[in-house]
Amino acid sequence: MKGLILIILSLLITRPILPQTKSLNNKMEIKIKSSAFKEGEAIPSKYSCEGENVSPQLHWNEVSKEIKSYAIILDDPDAPGGDFVHWVIFNIPETMKELHENVTPSRNIPDEVMLGTNSFGRIGYGGPCPPPGKAHRYYFRLYALDTILHHVESGSTKQQLTNAMEGHIIATGKLMGTYKRSKQ
Repeated sequence: MKGLILIILSLLITRPILPQTKSLNNKMEIKIKSSAFKEGEAIPSKYSCEGENVSPQLHWNEVSKEIKSYAIILDDPDAPGGDFVHWVIFNIPETMKELHENVTPSRNIPDEVMLGTNSFGRIGYGGPCPPPGKAHRYYFRLYALDTILHHVESGSTKQQLTNAMEGHIIATGKLMGTYKRSKQ
């Protein structure tokens, strides 16, 4: 029995250590910015339901050569019913470090980029549109992935996307803006 234990221990000590599953604790942070607003500032009404309702310009830095694609989720955690999703976009090529203003299924993005379904029940961007009164926070969350999500379809929800990204996130970043409706 002692001999068997020694053999097992020697195998454990001499075998190569396998890479660990990616965890949030060792992820790099991406700096994500917008020319439309700064971190913590008000999002201009142009990008809301009270304005043109177009997506703002976003840009970010590269943090790793391992990145194969990016995904962005925009949500409002202050919504009366809980988390309200305004935008799901994924399979953004690793060569892109910017999304231009007014991304739509047929405008300002390469063909391989996929748009998901937001909480309005529509595919694409739906700008801030909180109930009158209190300002809400809107988080643009950027995910750098070590894969392209070929098995995730256009129109997927935030939950479907987050499930597919599990174990593939290399780096994350977020940009938070606020919005308060001007009309009562």
